[in-house]
Amino acid sequence: MQKIIHLENISKSYYLGKQELQVLKGINLDIFKNEYVALMGPSGSGKSTLMNILGCLDTPTGGKYILNGKDVSRMPDNDLAEVRNKEIGFVFQQFNLLPRLTALENVALPLIYSGIAKTERIERAMEVLDKVKLDDRSKHKPNELSGGQCQRVAIARALINNPSIILADEPTGNLDSKTSHEIMDILGKIHIDGNTVILVTHEEDISGFAHRVVRLRDGIIESDKLNAHPSIIAQLV
Repeated sequence: MQKIIHLENISKSYYLGKQELQVLKGINLDIFKNEYVALMGPSGSGKSTLMNILGCLDTPTGGKYILNGKDVSRMPDNDLAEVRNKEIGFVFQQFNLLPRLTALENVALPLIYSGIAKTERIERAMEVLDKVKLDDRSKHKPNELSGGQCQRVAIARALINNPSIILADEPTGNLDSKTSHEIMDILGKIHIDGNTVILVTHEEDISGFAHRVVRLRDGIIESDKLNAHPSIIAQLV
């Protein structure tokens, strides 16, 4: 299997005056192409810090992070921004949609930074909106959409640059159970289509959709296990 993420002895510390707060304490982790991995852990476990490092939103204090064959551990911010735009599609709990833009415009936005012409931006945005079954809401703004529909727009936006990895941070945190299962159904299909999916969650039932669960506690990996029977989403929605 192709290794897409390799973390070697990753540490992360913050400083409060002269006091060092060590959040991650020597994380070693490999994630392979087309894996579906859930990161779990209680508050203060370090999972959010690890997610920020995996998403190239932050850099480690020590250790090595190889992403698709590139060492991104010490990259300057401009280079990290380019890596994020090309390699990683983000899905957040709060959706992070721009309220004045339509669903189509929100989805197409990352392509502007990639220098893609407007006609192609619209065409590609409609294609991914169709993937999440929201092409009929393309002209609606976020305040005209339900929470589940907003999250589907966010997923479509995450897919627009054909990223290597979909990084979903508590993607069902603001949704009811039925809508949560619909979102997990979409993420499951994205995984089946060939994407690597990393899911950050504190919900046991949501982690059950992943094929592998990595649990953190006190800045270290407490366990790393395959899910014997991942949830079959289609039976739940």
